[in-house]
Amino acid sequence: MASNANATRFMFPRWANYLLPLLVLGAVGGGLYVPVVIGFGLSADTLWRGYAPAQPVPFSHALHAGELGMDCRYCHTTVEDASFAAIPHTQVCISCHSPEDNIAGVRKNSELLGPVHASYETGESVEWIKVHDQPDYVYFSHSAHVNRGVSCVECHGRVDRMERVYMAENMSMAWCLDCHREPEQALRPVDEVTNLAWDPRDELGVSRDTMTRAEAQRRVGLELKDEYNIHNRTYMTSCSTCHR
Repeated sequence: MASNANATRFMFPRWANYLLPLLVLGAVGGGLYVPVVIGFGLSADTLWRGYAPAQPVPFSHALHAGELGMDCRYCHTTVEDASFAAIPHTQVCISCHSPEDNIAGVRKNSELLGPVHASYETGESVEWIKVHDQPDYVYFSHSAHVNRGVSCVECHGRVDRMERVYMAENMSMAWCLDCHREPEQALRPVDEVTNLAWDPRDELGVSRDTMTRAEAQRRVGLELKDEYNIHNRTYMTSCSTCHR
């Protein structure tokens, strides 16, 4: 009798039989859940695309580049000649928004222009916040791209429609390599690089009903690829091209 009592005392309850399959399902599910969450949570699309920091001056590209039709190069003066597209210095802004009484400055009394006017008076730069900021180990040349028909819109999106500039593309290495493998998908005539509304169908003289934009882009891009002598795919996808 005593041995039977001891055996009953140490028996697991019947519901414990369900613990093993639950543990197995938890281990398998957790093993899948963690990499999926980390993969999507730390992806370039999650971390970078859509980033739109507030600037010290709420500059509207939709107004300046869109409604007023200002050329990108008026403010970003080095984009054709240097690896970087210069952030406009205060004097560029002051050429339109002078605070001086004897000059007819545009909206000179606007409080929003306070940081620009303070910079003009003190000589201290406006602390603009970079939206597109590649790591130091990445070499990217704006001049190499715009002088071979790669438009601002390919990387920065329709900036002329943005009240506040945001990252339209994730600018990951995979995204760059996709373009380097098939540059024809991004090429246009060099004199149309800053025309953000350019359409390849207009270049071919075809209507939008007879050809898709993608088809027209490929045709135009392949022609320009030959014209601009862009053929060395090995160099275009070599690690040393961007990591120097």
